[in-house]
Amino acid sequence: MKKLWNLSFTYFILGIASGVFYREYTKHMGFEGRTALAYTHLHLLVLGMMLFLILMLFCRQTGLADSRKFKVFLVLYNIGLPFMVIMLYVRGIAQVSAASLGPAANAAISGLAGIAHIIITIALVFLFLALRDEYASPRH
Repeated sequence: MKKLWNLSFTYFILGIASGVFYREYTKHMGFEGRTALAYTHLHLLVLGMMLFLILMLFCRQTGLADSRKFKVFLVLYNIGLPFMVIMLYVRGIAQVSAASLGPAANAAISGLAGIAHIIITIALVFLFLALRDEYASPRH
């Protein structure tokens, strides 16, 4: 339970800091318009902080935290989400700084972001399997 709270709080701090960075960096660079940096704040707060707060409620009422599948979810998700946010930062900073990305660099950023999304998807499959196992057990 404490691990989930710590994860939630960490993603909260990162989400708030990310929002401040986005606002100040774009203002400092004189950039107006949409950039991938705008999404880092939302991803960290919703996919990080909120998800782990909700999971705390499930774990408090069930044995979900003891599930092997849930533990696999935790590891994969906490690799995938930061990886995805880092790629949003790379894309966003390139957009704000008007960096001229060649086709290979552009494809590499998109490809790595895609891998991050795949990791998160696999993690969420493990979460659903853990939830299914928990709620299909005879005690519920």
